[in-house]
Amino acid sequence: MTTTGNEAIPLVDGSHVEVRPMVAGDRDRMLSFARSLPDHDLLFLRRDITRPEEIDGWLSDIASGGSTTLVATDDGQIVGYASVSRSSPPWRRHVAELRVLTAPGRRGQGLGRALTNHAFLAAVDLGVEKMVAQMTPDQEVAIGVFYRLGFEQEARLVREVQDRGGRKHDLIVLSHDVSSYQEARRARDEA
Repeated sequence: MTTTGNEAIPLVDGSHVEVRPMVAGDRDRMLSFARSLPDHDLLFLRRDITRPEEIDGWLSDIASGGSTTLVATDDGQIVGYASVSRSSPPWRRHVAELRVLTAPGRRGQGLGRALTNHAFLAAVDLGVEKMVAQMTPDQEVAIGVFYRLGFEQEARLVREVQDRGGRKHDLIVLSHDVSSYQEARRARDEA
């Protein structure tokens, strides 16, 4: 899939979702999706996507090319997304941050993995060489998915994240070399 097309993705339970680039018309759907998530899922995000003005800023980043976001939809509703955001400083242009979120009811069905794979394809299109993901250590399922995709832990930042209740949490930083992802994907496709 390219970052400009739509694709039906099969899930483990036999259902399908559509994966496509996020567009300005998704603003209210993304806001509804974000507001349906548990607070803990929103901890590691750079923006508070439960606020309309933050979604507007995100859409501006997409329009300017600073971010590529793919949404998974089911019956017109967003059930997950993957976002690849390039680093701003010129000395980090080869690095992008990957963020993946799925609706709680869609977890364990392969949606996060599918979105991550599509995000890597978008990263290749953008010329990204290194992908970084951040999450709290208690997000064991998500961390497991990233490890299975070839990510490795680079750092654990102690008490780095503060939730809305003022509690502090560690932050795990994982990374993956995009070229090794391309090679592994090419080998799978040729097999």
